[in-house]
Amino acid sequence: MTTATNAPAWTTAVDDAPIAVAAAADLVAIAGAGGTAWILEAATGTPVGTVTLPGGLLAAAFSPDAAHLALSGPVGHALWRRADGRVLAEQTGAWSSAVRWAAPDRLAVASGRRALVLDTDGAQQWATDPAPSTVTDVAWLREGRRLASSAYGGVRCHERHTDKPVAEYKYLGSHLAIALNPNGRWICTGNQDSSIHIWRTRDGDDLTMQGYPEKIARLAFDDTGRWLASDGAPDITVWEFSGKGPAGTSPRSLRAHETITALAWRPGSSAVLASAGAEGTVAFWRADSGRPGTRVKPTWMRELPEPVTAMAWADPHTLVIADYEGRIEAWPLPDSLAR
Repeated sequence: MTTATNAPAWTTAVDDAPIAVAAAADLVAIAGAGGTAWILEAATGTPVGTVTLPGGLLAAAFSPDAAHLALSGPVGHALWRRADGRVLAEQTGAWSSAVRWAAPDRLAVASGRRALVLDTDGAQQWATDPAPSTVTDVAWLREGRRLASSAYGGVRCHERHTDKPVAEYKYLGSHLAIALNPNGRWICTGNQDSSIHIWRTRDGDDLTMQGYPEKIARLAFDDTGRWLASDGAPDITVWEFSGKGPAGTSPRSLRAHETITALAWRPGSSAVLASAGAEGTVAFWRADSGRPGTRVKPTWMRELPEPVTAMAWADPHTLVIADYEGRIEAWPLPDSLAR
């Protein structure tokens, strides 16, 4: 393990506690808990604009071309258009904890017990029928032709303009996060009952990864779909999905934090994961090092004066981090990981 001493590429600050960092193309957005998102140039940190959603923010996502920024929060959602700075805010009164783009022109929003599909003008294209409880996360599969949403009792999938689900993956409990591997073969949820539940989409075969001491709120596949990272303990676990999947296997694990606050896979196929903890540490590690069932040491680590609350890769060589006090830094990838 090495401890970082190199300086950030740029540093700035926002006047709020960041809850999310989003990045696409040449832009980065810092979403503050109070309801304002700051939009910055990814290369320099120069401010581009701000968007405010009254009532606070919970999630942020750029469209793939960075032409639009979607935000959601406890009372609704908002859209910002880069071309003219137009902001459309919808205060629906519905808890909205997730936004996901399927393409530059199509957006899914978790809105209360429904998932809404909007165009870039904020117009509703269609909506799912009510789930058993508040929709906690949404994700796209089949190249944006099918929408998955999680709520109490499992995951429901909808095709375009279908309010009733075309497929259901059931598991009794509260599902907090969805992760889909890129080819759509696996649907995974992180759950309130301290488990990860996994379904194979073609036939619904499922399995449960249990034994975590805490709920699973952060769950993410890398770009290849081979590695699934999760929180749920002081250890980060990484399950391997090559071949027939993780059934009967053990995960690799990393312990570098007291409480995990952020996870972010480096874009591409490098198997590099960035993680952050409430004690103020940020670590990089390689998922393909070590063996299943072993604890892997961080390749690179740095300590900060404040807890990191959110992070995102601006590009494969730059990680943008945000701490509790609103300090934002862009870190170049360490040379030891640049392969």
